[in-house]
Amino acid sequence: MSKPSRRPNREEIKALNKERKIAQNALRAKQRAEGMIIPLKPSIPNRKSQYNNVEEEQAARQFAATEQARIFQSQLPVLLKTISKIKDLRKPKKIKHKLDLLIMYGILTFVYQMASRREANRDITKPQFMASLRLLFPDLDDIPHNDTLKRVLSVIEVDLIEEALIGAVKRLIKKKKFARYLIEKAYPIGIDGSQKFCRDTLWSVECSEREVKDGDGTKMQYHVSVLEANLVFHNGMTIPLMSEFSNYEEGDTETKKQDCEQKAFKRLAARLKKAFPRLSIILFLDGLYPNGPMVELCRKNHWDFMIVLQSKSLPSVWEEFEGLKKLETNNFYHTTWGDRNQRFEWVNNIEYYYGSNDKKKQILHMVICNETWEEIAKDSTDVVTNKSRHVWISNKPLSRSNLHERCNLGARHRWGIESSFLVEKHHGYQYEHAFSYDWNAMRGYHYLMRLGHFLNVLAVYSKCLVGIVREYGIRGFIKFVRSTLSGLWLDPLSTRQRLESNFQLRLI
Repeated sequence: MSKPSRRPNREEIKALNKERKIAQNALRAKQRAEGMIIPLKPSIPNRKSQYNNVEEEQAARQFAATEQARIFQSQLPVLLKTISKIKDLRKPKKIKHKLDLLIMYGILTFVYQMASRREANRDITKPQFMASLRLLFPDLDDIPHNDTLKRVLSVIEVDLIEEALIGAVKRLIKKKKFARYLIEKAYPIGIDGSQKFCRDTLWSVECSEREVKDGDGTKMQYHVSVLEANLVFHNGMTIPLMSEFSNYEEGDTETKKQDCEQKAFKRLAARLKKAFPRLSIILFLDGLYPNGPMVELCRKNHWDFMIVLQSKSLPSVWEEFEGLKKLETNNFYHTTWGDRNQRFEWVNNIEYYYGSNDKKKQILHMVICNETWEEIAKDSTDVVTNKSRHVWISNKPLSRSNLHERCNLGARHRWGIESSFLVEKHHGYQYEHAFSYDWNAMRGYHYLMRLGHFLNVLAVYSKCLVGIVREYGIRGFIKFVRSTLSGLWLDPLSTRQRLESNFQLRLI
């Protein structure tokens, strides 16, 4: 005889969902009464189209495409100024498309999120799309084949493409466009590594290698990893800044010690200091970086930092923390942030010794944030309490007055660079696509992708487009503009008049 099923039936599931909703509303009301500010979770409106007729839709499409183009054009002068420094190695008599036009075409390939060179060739060169692009960008008198761009990227100095991005960011910093989002008057930069793609064959000598399982044996796998640096602001805006590729030839090939993230960090740090020698910077780094040489490097460059400290890292620092906090009994602070209760504990002036025979010393400041928050259980109406812990070492001494800014608004938003990886890999920028198996061209496409992402970030965080972005979402907005260029939506006279009018970039 079979046992009766314990699986809930349809009526029981409906009743539980209704009770969970009631319990959720009661919990939120209780939290508001306690003075907590419940964080809003933005979502795309779930409704039918807001346009009543074709004229309204055309006006919205005209506005979105034109305003996006005006934002891009505001950045083009500084971009083209750097691109003009790139030496064109092609034979002059055989040049059909100028280098700046090719680079601009490459940037727009990623702005409009073409998934591959073939898709760019197929879609951008359609007559209507080309006509719309010429209207928005008059300098694009002709669209080249993407293979032409690939051949050019394989021979030019592609590092100058990234210099164009850095120059554009410098200009925005000079104009104080990010002044509202600083952490203790410093520009927050998150640095983290990511794998771009891997293959089973060695297609370039610069590829890193690793041994992986293959059935009962093993095989060699070759991959490309990149250390990225982004500006990570507490309003969620993440600005691409620099990329440092891992390179097998940068390692010690004789002892088979490959290039790694920490070696790449030293190269990236040197470039970052050279590009921004006097800029006040605070670095947010993950659990790979809490060690003496990394701390020493940051302080040598006069950079502030907040570095994640894992439970098994720097045991001597943990030991000092546990001993000193018993003496400094006032170094704790209770607060609420959003719907979370937080308890901070910190100890300043911890001596950390490292190097040969512990001859080197750094003074570190350490903070632990224990969080609790309540939510309704997924399978019942019970209120469950969740817990989490975050630990950082700080360059500057900690106190009640700076904990919220350094930890909640600063270090906690290191996830901005993780979100940027997610966007670039899975939201249309094809981070994991090679675009070319020529190492130089592959890097060139990567820099063009980062430039395209940078321009789209400015667009979606601009005040003029915030309403449309909230209506469609970021990916929906880009799709909305791309489909606009594919159809007969743009009025030439109105578009030209709008593009010629004065413009000032304002970020939300």
